[in-house]
Amino acid sequence: MTDAVENQEKQEKRVSKKHLPRTPMREQEAMERVQNYEEVPFGYSEAEAIAEAERCIICKNPKCVTACPVNIDIPSFIREVRDGNFEAAARILKDTNSLPAVCGRVCPQEDQCEKVCIEGIKHDPVAVGNLERFVADWEREHDKISIPEIPPPTGYKIAIVGSGPAGLTVAGDMAKQGHDVTVFEALHRPAGVLIYGIPEFRLPKLIVNAEVDYIRKLGAKFVMNTVVGVSITLDELFAEGYHAVFIGTGAGLPKFMNIPGENLVGVYSANEYLTRANLMGAMRFPEYDTPMRPSQHTVVVGGGNTAMDSARTALRLQKCRVSLVYRRSLQELPARVEEVHHAEAEGIEMHLLNNPVAILGNEQQEVTGIRCLRMELGEPDASGRRRPVEIKGSEFELECDTVIMAIGNDPNPVFTRATPGLKVSKWGTIIADEETGATSRPGVYAGGDIVSGAATVINAMGAGRKAANAMDTYVRSLAI
Repeated sequence: MTDAVENQEKQEKRVSKKHLPRTPMREQEAMERVQNYEEVPFGYSEAEAIAEAERCIICKNPKCVTACPVNIDIPSFIREVRDGNFEAAARILKDTNSLPAVCGRVCPQEDQCEKVCIEGIKHDPVAVGNLERFVADWEREHDKISIPEIPPPTGYKIAIVGSGPAGLTVAGDMAKQGHDVTVFEALHRPAGVLIYGIPEFRLPKLIVNAEVDYIRKLGAKFVMNTVVGVSITLDELFAEGYHAVFIGTGAGLPKFMNIPGENLVGVYSANEYLTRANLMGAMRFPEYDTPMRPSQHTVVVGGGNTAMDSARTALRLQKCRVSLVYRRSLQELPARVEEVHHAEAEGIEMHLLNNPVAILGNEQQEVTGIRCLRMELGEPDASGRRRPVEIKGSEFELECDTVIMAIGNDPNPVFTRATPGLKVSKWGTIIADEETGATSRPGVYAGGDIVSGAATVINAMGAGRKAANAMDTYVRSLAI
């Protein structure tokens, strides 16, 4: 058989696989996984990854690339997966994304690259996220991680405040340019929300640690237990010889509803609850002496990914009844479809179109219940979702002993209050140029949730990439 004939047959087989259903990802059974903290999806096998990659039509004008906040060359890496060249696929991914194993697990691909997939117009979109996860995992598991050639040191010093997704992205990109990069982190472990906010069953710490280790191998240094704005100021960083500073401190200040009872014993912010479980080791008690307060019925208020994470963590940690209260309907839930599916399968009770108006307590100031109003959907609001409207006289009470408020976060003002000349919005976010991350202070850049407000991991990384490009140009214009 000639090479031409063989290639033609391969192409015909590939064409025949277009429009096939999306390759499902195997996962733990619901009743099994609620008894452990293991990751829920198992990931693709090599055969499953190749089968899914063969569904991609390799567009000439791939909209998925521009829909990706970090502009991964998606058709090229999928082509390499299709041909079994997994190591080459990993190189393509890491050209623009230093955290592919994280993104493959937590990015909302259904609202970004997969949303504009041409194959998805009439059929299932290609599972870009699943393939990204497979490639990153394959590279790590087969010890094929390689460090790109780093250019000679430029002599420029870069300080990065915060080691979350935005900060890690800037650290990786700047280190690859040959700059001297130091990341300052307030906590005792790096990675920000990736390490304290997202539970093990959705994003294993082994994965996060491996991604951070890659950034270290690129040359970035990490200084832990350092609150910039308290331990050291921005001006002191410049006085120590840093030529540019990136601010990626995120949005870690929890929101509350300002309803009666929010100070009762048994009320947590989602930040505190997830940090106690993930970072402080409550889920590994008694190995870690940090137990969570026992609960018989936990109510989580909110409808985003953090609410789902909190509810599913409570189910595993407390072995109790868990309910989610959200003021809109299932169609308006902001959480990823996959997370809602997992929560429902695990037995989380969904009390939709309900809005809390008070948290109830006893004489010992402990939570005994939550009072809610039933809602109905009215006209769309500014977000395009139908506005929830109270139904008069519809109050009811739900007995519970724990309430987790998961309704969003604001930027922590510690850094901005300690930094004169840095312009902030009325919401406390840093005002920065959308394309460059440049702030009101020369040499100071910002990106991620501290600028946009609470958003996604990949959007923070996209902002980090833009800022890194602008910072590289800026420092090279300085005389040293």
